[in-house]
Amino acid sequence: MSSNFLEIDNATFAASTKNKVNNVSLTIKKEGEIVCLLGPSGIGKTTMLRTIAGLQNLQSGKITLKGKTISSKDYNLEPEKRNIALCFQDNSLFPHYNVLDNINIGAKRNKNSKFSYSDNDLIKILHLEDLKDKYPHEISAGEAQRVSLARSLMSKPDLLLLDEPFSNIDQSLKDELQKRIKDILKELNITTIAVTHDSYEAFYLADKCGIILDQSLKQFDIPYNIYHYPNSIDVVKFLNRGILIDAEVTGNDTLKNHELGTIKGKFVKKQSIGSSVKLLIQPEDLEHDDKSNLILEVVDRKFRGTNFIYTLKTKGNQIIPVFVHSHHEHQHKIKDKFGIKTPIYVDHLVCF
Repeated sequence: MSSNFLEIDNATFAASTKNKVNNVSLTIKKEGEIVCLLGPSGIGKTTMLRTIAGLQNLQSGKITLKGKTISSKDYNLEPEKRNIALCFQDNSLFPHYNVLDNINIGAKRNKNSKFSYSDNDLIKILHLEDLKDKYPHEISAGEAQRVSLARSLMSKPDLLLLDEPFSNIDQSLKDELQKRIKDILKELNITTIAVTHDSYEAFYLADKCGIILDQSLKQFDIPYNIYHYPNSIDVVKFLNRGILIDAEVTGNDTLKNHELGTIKGKFVKKQSIGSSVKLLIQPEDLEHDDKSNLILEVVDRKFRGTNFIYTLKTKGNQIIPVFVHSHHEHQHKIKDKFGIKTPIYVDHLVCF
């Protein structure tokens, strides 16, 4: 018997021909881990959750929870016997129950649970105090989402599935709730799979992230590695956290771009000297230097509070993003000249 908490083995999830994810294999080794599945809308992420919950049949492969097969091509354990809670993105509350009663349905579902939070605790954490006596049609989509989340937590499931859990919640409240919910999940050791299209949300919440693109699981790894060591051009483009430039490998730790010059660092994968590659450059890889001879033109800038992301253009019209701390002694305007420190040094050289 496997000692892993959850195993998805070569599983194909499908709701339709387009809404399909093929041959997925991933493992959650320990109880209490949080996994986030990232990908564009309509790619099949919600279908994966529904299948894990038992609401749809598995096309092929196998899903094992705590050493017990719950789904395969020829077998589908009834949803009510899985002790899995699925919190939908859309309003899934019982319309004839008020908010408090909806939340307590979760507690009734698992009476033997040693859940250490009361309904009132979750109501306070999720800022639902003024809504207890209201009915689902009387509250907003974001409020309904929080009620559904409270109900799922109250059931103390073996596995919690969250479908875009913060999508309808205002940003000012979202940051607070993300922290509170993450703390609860870790405190109670509730294993969680959350679906999101927001990489920042996934990187904050998750122990591991899975990137779903083109009907397949492209990469499954810790958030740091997903960001800094993407394993394909598809993942780079999806995350949209950098650009790919053409370069020639000129040494064991060096490349050369015809406009940016020499670029040094450590190759993530060994590259043959003389080969042509596409090098990933992320905004934090380049350093601003007013005294540099490498001068580019500012064509755009984004203020992010703690920093600016300047978009620069080379003479050959290559677009380069650069991170600069917002406390930098002076700000650059559109069409300003902007110096890049040379030679360029990138800690990890990711090439394709």
